[in-house]
Amino acid sequence: MNYQTPLARARGLGSARQGSHDWWQQRVSAVALVPLSLWLAAYLAILPEATHAEVVRWISLPWNTILLLSFILLSLFHAMLGLQVVIEDYIHNDWMKILGMLGIKLITAFLALSTAFSVLRIVFVGVHG
Repeated sequence: MNYQTPLARARGLGSARQGSHDWWQQRVSAVALVPLSLWLAAYLAILPEATHAEVVRWISLPWNTILLLSFILLSLFHAMLGLQVVIEDYIHNDWMKILGMLGIKLITAFLALSTAFSVLRIVFVGVHG
């Protein structure tokens, strides 16, 4: 039995107000991605002229490692939130919605772990280790 009002069902807001929390997370992650994107774009403009060893050295610098990991993980989180909204809005079959949400979370978790592992491997082991 569903005790929500029709307006609450249309907004997707239950008693937990999860919809507004996700909305705020998406906005905050978008704002945080602006300076990170500008930082990455500035360095990517310089890096095409760099050698492989210089790029590895650049990634290994502590601030660059932190900012690069922040950019990657925040981008994946932001993408996951956006894809969740698409599924919630356009898939109306409950089992497909659950399967889609689970798939998005698993794929973004895998991508986050694999990219973090790759960057940290470059930092701590190097490319030939």
